[in-house]
Amino acid sequence: MSRRLILIVDDQSELRKLIRMTLEPLDCDLHEAASGLEALAKVRTLRPAVVILDVMLPGGIDGYQVCQAIKSDPKTQQTRVIMVTARGQKTDIEEGQRVKADCYLVKPFSPMQLIREVDNY
Repeated sequence: MSRRLILIVDDQSELRKLIRMTLEPLDCDLHEAASGLEALAKVRTLRPAVVILDVMLPGGIDGYQVCQAIKSDPKTQQTRVIMVTARGQKTDIEEGQRVKADCYLVKPFSPMQLIREVDNY
């Protein structure tokens, strides 16, 4: 059985490292992207099982747009998208639901909750 591939998308390298360290015990293949455009390119080539996605990203395309693109493409719509963001207002969470994010975690998030969300997929 092949290992699950997970893409971590955040413009802050320290947060990508924290998420990587959190998920390493799950024995997954972990990849990273620092922008929305890089994330979309990697989703199309790597076909990850899970994308852990920040909302606020550089490069003109935000996490909501990345999520919407993933979920609207028949080739990637089964990818589980976990939004991990500092944007925790009701309207932010509703936008996450609108673009069909599978889960919406507000920073600071619980590492155990993130592990559960990834492991349950």
